[in-house]
Order: sequence, then C-alpha cells, then structure tokens
Amino acid sequence: MDRVWAPWRMEYITATKKPGDNKCFLCLDGSTDDEALVLGRLGKAFVIMNRFPYTNGHVMVVPVRHTGLMEDLAEDELLDMMRLVKLMIAVYKEEFNVEGVNVGINLGRAAGAGLEEHLHIHMVPRWFGDTNFMAVTGETRVISEHLMTSCERLKRRLREKVL
Repeated sequence: MDRVWAPWRMEYITATKKPGDNKCFLCLDGSTDDEALVLGRLGKAFVIMNRFPYTNGHVMVVPVRHTGLMEDLAEDELLDMMRLVKLMIAVYKEEFNVEGVNVGINLGRAAGAGLEEHLHIHMVPRWFGDTNFMAVTGETRVISEHLMTSCERLKRRLREKVL
C-alpha cells in the first residue's frame, strides 16, 4: 500500500456538505479568496492553487464566470486568463527557478476534465529530474513542499506583479 502524507486533504474529507449544495468550487466571489487559496485576480479571471497537485506549485487559471465551454468565453475573459498564464510563468521562474511549465486545458470528460462545468487552465511547474523512481516504479508522486508554503510564496510574488 502506498502512503503519501497530504495533511491538507483532511479539510476536504471532513467538510460538511449541505443537502442540495451543488456550488461549484471554482465559483468564487472574492470574499473567501484566502481560504480558497486564490493567489490573485486580474479582471475577469483568477489564479488558484490546485489542492491535489501534480507537483508543488500546481495552479489553475480560472474565468470568474461559470462556463465549461471555451467558445462561450468573451474575448476579455480569454485575454485576462492568458495574461495570468503569462504572469504565472514569470512568477514560477523567479520564485521556483523552474526549467519548464506544462500549460493545459482539459475540455470535456473525454479529454480528462475532472470538472467539466467550469473550465480552467492547469499550470504545472517542471524541473529536470522532477520525475524519479517513485513515479515510475511506485506510481506515487512526491510533493516536495507543503501546499500552504507554495501558496504563500506564489501569492506574494504574483501580487507584486499584479498590483
């Protein structure tokens, strides 16, 4: 049995959902940004930490408006999202010394979308050698930094650029 220490999952496991509460976890009005791990906002988009990261620093760039269809996004929404992608690449380079970044969108369940109803762009920082024997032989990913530490580092650096 694989065991991975992920203490931030306890909040998810113990969260009490009210009957009929189908609120999208990406529909955020700004009032709960700190607890939702939002790094920053720009116009009609925002950047949020992925609570179940592929690597440390894995974020999602999200339109404020709830839609799962790329073709429904207005030009200003698309532009704000891409501006945040560009800013996050600079943040990753400065704060994490990344050697690459995977940027991707899974549109629809057949494409691997875990949340089809609210599209988002995944950004995964990468370094040479970040995939080791644990992922290859043990089918286990090792996240080298606590989620909240990564969140604070990235939030501080992004806000320097956005404000």
